Amino acid sequence: MLELKNITKIFNAGTVNEKVALDDLTITLNEGDFVTVIGGNGAGKSTMLNAIAGTFPVDEGSIVIDGEDITKWPEHKRAKFIGRVFQDPMTGTAADMWIEENMALAKRRGKSRGLSWSIVQKDREKYREMLKRLDLGLEDRMSTKVGLLSGGQRQAITLLMASMNHPKLLLLDEHTAALDPKTAAKVLSITREIVESEQLTTLMITHNMKDALAHGNRLIMMNAGRIILDVSGEEKSKLTVEDLLAIFAKSGSDGAANDRMLLT
Repeated sequence: MLELKNITKIFNAGTVNEKVALDDLTITLNEGDFVTVIGGNGAGKSTMLNAIAGTFPVDEGSIVIDGEDITKWPEHKRAKFIGRVFQDPMTGTAADMWIEENMALAKRRGKSRGLSWSIVQKDREKYREMLKRLDLGLEDRMSTKVGLLSGGQRQAITLLMASMNHPKLLLLDEHTAALDPKTAAKVLSITREIVESEQLTTLMITHNMKDALAHGNRLIMMNAGRIILDVSGEEKSKLTVEDLLAIFAKSGSDGAANDRMLLT
């Protein structure tokens, strides 16, 4: 479903601030893979997601989704293939619009839009059923402005919106990092239910190694723009947090003892 082939991205090339963010990165995701991604700050995790989403062009390499080479495609053209949830609960929704209006916008994502804006009853009923799955009581608050909701409620809605059109690839960029532990656990549970029920190919970045081990069928660790660990199946299930810490320390990451990944 996803192929990154020899991807290189250098910021501020040729200057004293030159940073190799992705270094000849190659990875393949099969359809239905749920991959958790861990690594220290500056390892290249978010840069990889941004490259896939088309936030910026890559310097070298190719990006292929479901057999389609999208390397040269602009970000808006990739939107019909990709769903994304960011770390900030305020990103991904329109705060001044109702819940049902946000969901209606998500339904139209990546599609040609006419002059009509009205939400038909059939769609409203579908949104209500989707919101019921969250078990947050939001199906009875569809005319509430999203800006009045808690961070966890917004992230849960953003998850629904990102997965609504069954994207070929779902990108989750530390989407629970800004939430309190209890809310984060709830959003992760919702994430797992949506990904598994919809069989979505998913990349989820997290700094929490326990979450990385508990979720998904595959785990990769990044350092200095490269993949230093790629495990799945039984091999992944046998790993412990201590194993991951040892691999991370062995990679020689600068400031490992103070890295936020280790603290979580």
